[in-house]
Amino acid sequence: MRRSCQSNGGSPAREPFLVRTPSVVSRSTTRRPVLPVPPITNVPQVFVHPGQRCATPDGADLHEEMALGVRTWGTEPDGSVQMLLGVYEKVGAVGQRLLDALPPVLVVSHDTWDSTLASILGRAIAKDAPGQEVLLDRLLDLLLISVLRVWFDRPEAEAPARYRAHGDPVVGQALRLLHENPAHPWTVASLAAKTGSSRAALARSFTELVGAPPLTYLRQWRLALAADLLREPAATLDAVARQVGYSNGFALRLSTVFKRVRGISPREHRHAVTGG
Repeated sequence: MRRSCQSNGGSPAREPFLVRTPSVVSRSTTRRPVLPVPPITNVPQVFVHPGQRCATPDGADLHEEMALGVRTWGTEPDGSVQMLLGVYEKVGAVGQRLLDALPPVLVVSHDTWDSTLASILGRAIAKDAPGQEVLLDRLLDLLLISVLRVWFDRPEAEAPARYRAHGDPVVGQALRLLHENPAHPWTVASLAAKTGSSRAALARSFTELVGAPPLTYLRQWRLALAADLLREPAATLDAVARQVGYSNGFALRLSTVFKRVRGISPREHRHAVTGG
């Protein structure tokens, strides 16, 4: 974001706060984005909808009226407030684990984060070249990861236990093994052997730092992955079960565990997230 402005974080009921520039503002919510408004008013002026569609609060389309170029909209090219808006329109079970650890709105300013990523994204967003959408997606991912690292390193951020645990030489390695190969038939003994620790020491340290025993955490991770894989229309339950490590009994075992932990069957989950 360039220039200072006020924002209510997308909620009319939220007290507006001053965002000084350059800053990165992240909102962990499924509400539609609202452009920040000048300090004069706290009334949203423009809503940005999926598919890069801009509209007034009463629904009047502004896409053509406010177009200033490739992926650029506004009242004037050099207006008093300029911002880059990136949105993840769909959030899966894995992403939700991260959102649950974030405040509704977080701000990282240039004073605490010296990076050229936002500038690079700003230059790339106005270009229309082959592969540009893929490039923008990856730049947004990189920007988000960088911002979250800075945020979680703050003492007041209350980073999730599993994030802090990555800094431990033994537990961090165990987490990376589980994340990189969830389909492997892991046991506490095999994890301990890979990390150069005893079973008792690994189980104790993992539980203390992560908040759950190793195999309980692995089950939670597998089910989150399964929930996201089930979003794909062509993915069969047997295939998903194999991908996340339920090779003993395949679909039946995954279905049983999934329903016990998440409260609905895999079929019901797929219907809820895909509408069919």
